[in-house]
Amino acid sequence: MMSVSFDQLDGYIWFDGEIIPWNEAKVHVLNHGLHYASAVFEGERAYDGEIFKLTEHTQRLHESARILGFTIPYSVEEIDEACRQLLAKQGMKDVYVRPIAWRGSESMGVSAQNNRVHLAIAIWEWPSYFDPEQKLKGIRLDIAEYRRPDPRTAPSKSKAAGLYMICTLSKHAAEAKGYADAMMLDWRGQVAEATGANIFFVKGDKLLTPTPDCFLNGITRQTIIEIANRRGIKVEERAIMPEELEGFDESFICGTAAEVTPVAEIGPYTFTPGEMTRALMDAYAAEVRPSLRAAAE
Repeated sequence: MMSVSFDQLDGYIWFDGEIIPWNEAKVHVLNHGLHYASAVFEGERAYDGEIFKLTEHTQRLHESARILGFTIPYSVEEIDEACRQLLAKQGMKDVYVRPIAWRGSESMGVSAQNNRVHLAIAIWEWPSYFDPEQKLKGIRLDIAEYRRPDPRTAPSKSKAAGLYMICTLSKHAAEAKGYADAMMLDWRGQVAEATGANIFFVKGDKLLTPTPDCFLNGITRQTIIEIANRRGIKVEERAIMPEELEGFDESFICGTAAEVTPVAEIGPYTFTPGEMTRALMDAYAAEVRPSLRAAAE
């Protein structure tokens, strides 16, 4: 956990085209993004001073905004360069990167067609998303009360701030019961994802993961599938019902913040982090870190 409030950190933030001191990055309380969730964001990590799959993240940021009906006033190339400049200005190597775009304060109400679209980028040092000791033996997940909605009722292909409301509620409820996180089902009762990460299962020599038809097809998720394919591991993307978990051997979640995190328990179902999970953890670490990637080559 951070020992200092995020608004009190030192450093700089890229804000609407300028790099400014961290504590000067402010928005008005009546901005549309705060009241009506007209905001989209990305989560990225830099390893050894290089942001992993930066352009893919920036392209997704643009697409998320398009889905929410607004245009970010900076190109993909300009945002990529802004991220690199800020990383250099911060003087850090292993960090978390958070670009966010939102509608501003020109009008207040559900409609905000003419509100200015803002963009900010923040970078900070953020270690493992889960307690390192707990992570090594596998984390415990509750099964969330709230479900991922039917894509006909929410813009599920956008990394939109509003979609994370039920994630926060579900994670808080899980933590109150002693769990690290929660697994969410979708509106059909099928396994979907964790509150901020995609989920995988191992059965024998096969890797299984839910089809991302009502939640984000995460960039880390795609990377894990690419790594598995290169290693000759069969990957099956399909609908998974919760009762199937009883027959699975291993489980892990993955995402930019979570990286690859073994799972030991999901509600009444237990798993033993094993060879495939460990191999994919190591392979992902080598994939994202330039120094390890160069050594492997």
